[in-house]
Amino acid sequence: MADTRRVTAAVLLIGDEVLSGRTQDRNLQQIAQFLAPLGINVIEARTVPDIEDEIVEAVNTLRAKADYVFTTGGIGPTHDDITADSIAKAFGMTIDVRADALAIIEEWYDKTKTPVTESRKRMARIPEGSSLIKNPVTGAPGFQTGNVFTMAGVPAICRGMLEDIAHRLEGGTVTLSRSVKGDNLREGEIAEKLGVLQEENPNVSIGSYPYFIEVKAGEVRRGTHLVARSTDKRALARVIDAIADLVQELGYEPRIDPEE
Repeated sequence: MADTRRVTAAVLLIGDEVLSGRTQDRNLQQIAQFLAPLGINVIEARTVPDIEDEIVEAVNTLRAKADYVFTTGGIGPTHDDITADSIAKAFGMTIDVRADALAIIEEWYDKTKTPVTESRKRMARIPEGSSLIKNPVTGAPGFQTGNVFTMAGVPAICRGMLEDIAHRLEGGTVTLSRSVKGDNLREGEIAEKLGVLQEENPNVSIGSYPYFIEVKAGEVRRGTHLVARSTDKRALARVIDAIADLVQELGYEPRIDPEE
């Protein structure tokens, strides 16, 4: 029997600026896209403010639920960057400026002739026992504590840190995804039959997503995007064929995405 081990992840977005709308989050998307080819599925995402107790509660809940947790935000040099302290509290660890982290920061700033101020030294405060995550963009490292990976909130920095994380992860079975588009097809037309198809194929997840695309001024192309996901390639192919048949039976031309 094929190995279908399911490996899961959760993402914790930290920061008042995300909740206020001042900063538009892109990290959830890029983390999920990075993990998918590794066979790791994001099962939950949360956003919490810069409040220690709320960060601690969220970290402890998510690390008990998912195989891996990825946090973004709150590891910079300012007073409201409290993620490192919150992680330490969640794990019951001490925290202080670590010599290895400080050395990396000092070397990085020395290259640009920038002084390492006391506030910048805050970025070298790492929970005891955590391992560092390389930051190829600005130098200041993230860190791994147990199954929790703590990264920067700036998307470019977060993405760079992911490159030092992949080799630490044990992936599972990759979830494959294929889809059928039906221009002018409305969800309501296919909903009932799609529900029956889902019941008949419990090992394939089927989703329905309307789309509205402006093709030129005043003209909109609408339709429904039908997406199927599964770890079973053959079952997925059967469901995609069935969806395409349903679309065609309703009088629309199915557009089938190619296999991944």
